[in-house]
Amino acid sequence: MLRASVDTLAQVTGGTVVRGAGTVTVNGVAVDSREVTPGCLYVAFIGEHADGHDFVGEALAAGARAALVTRWDEAMETAVIEARRPEAAIIRVSDPLVAVSALASWHRSRSDRPVIGITGSTGKTTTKDFIASALATKLKVVATRGNRNNELGVPLTLLEMGPDTDVVVVEMGMRGPGQIAALCHIARPTAALVTNVGMTHIEVLGSQEAIVDAKAEIVRCVGGAGRVFLNGDDVHSARLAEQAQAPVVTYGTEPGDDVRAVGLTVGEDGLPSFTLQAAGETAEVTLPIPGRHNAYNAAAAAAVALYLGLSLKDIAEGLAVARTTGMRMQVFSSASGVTVINDAYNASPTSMRAALATLRDMPTEGRRIAVLGDMAELGSLSELAHFGLGEIVPEHADILVTVGVCALRIAEGARAEGMPAESVRPCATVEEAGEVLDDLLAPGDLVLVKASRVMQLERVVEGIIEPHA
Repeated sequence: MLRASVDTLAQVTGGTVVRGAGTVTVNGVAVDSREVTPGCLYVAFIGEHADGHDFVGEALAAGARAALVTRWDEAMETAVIEARRPEAAIIRVSDPLVAVSALASWHRSRSDRPVIGITGSTGKTTTKDFIASALATKLKVVATRGNRNNELGVPLTLLEMGPDTDVVVVEMGMRGPGQIAALCHIARPTAALVTNVGMTHIEVLGSQEAIVDAKAEIVRCVGGAGRVFLNGDDVHSARLAEQAQAPVVTYGTEPGDDVRAVGLTVGEDGLPSFTLQAAGETAEVTLPIPGRHNAYNAAAAAAVALYLGLSLKDIAEGLAVARTTGMRMQVFSSASGVTVINDAYNASPTSMRAALATLRDMPTEGRRIAVLGDMAELGSLSELAHFGLGEIVPEHADILVTVGVCALRIAEGARAEGMPAESVRPCATVEEAGEVLDDLLAPGDLVLVKASRVMQLERVVEGIIEPHA
């Protein structure tokens, strides 16, 4: 983790020490007063719902040795005094995000450890989780926590790197052109992985070609001594490979891929099994989460781990115990006997189809019910994408519940393909969907819940766990 004196922090961030001694040393960084650890630096951000400056006193009382702020006044001075931390130092900066980014860039520049950057339209977080789990069998790993893959999350991940860290795995999200390049400027990845290129963000970027160009930012930033890992089965990978300075390693399921997942089967428990093949060696893998598509994420993880010197045996062991970030293919049973596949974190046409395939593959004593909400950021392709998704629903589910305005087209597509009208239940809101499910669900049913993050369909999952009175 970050270890530096207050004088150094001020120098790196361009800040001013307004209280305390410059010789005070901090260990680590926290941006939430509830996550403060003894000796750390607390950074006060002004958020949508709270102002971090209001919690400086609490952060110091909890053990922070210094705070980075954008304002300093009498009320804050009083809060520091009341925290009974007279030795605490305060640094004032003009922009906390710029300051944290500068600290992360400086901290990264002092380490020669490999940094693996990951991006892609779908599967980023699960692939990151798989890579971290595989590498952890032999190495000390720092990896993006949860889905902290933005302009704040990437610096915070880098700041967790310590002298005992062997490798850093950084997930990088994107909302527009230049954003991945900006994150790469801070992280300086020595290797890059692109999971795939889909239609996500097409509303912002305007075309599939623009999405490819945006993903290519991470490919172009890796020097010739590094590696670039690409999905060999993705039609856009050839264009990405053309822009790579570093050698390219492909992964997937086809014979030409350098690392392959072959012989894929789905067990009675719904979990995928396959054989990993690379460089003439093989290893058997059973993943701990459902979804045929996760074979790609596992192959990607294997490619990275092999590059860092692990054996296929070690990789298979790590994948077998991988734990994934919340609301991504989480399977559980409610007290009423309903099995839920909670994949509510996000959605795109590609990931929706993969989730429906999982619903079809998993065994159940009851009905298969798909609860699908709007897919965001599809722009002019939205209506066609939603309708096309609906057309495949009858092959995968017995009942369809849609949530949202765009998802009405999913319902229309399902009906057009012959799904009975009584089996299609369009809902305008999450609350309405919850009421429908309260009446509909029976013990033994299997329910998939998935939509873009803005729809907050985790509230549907919560309603299944605790049905409405």
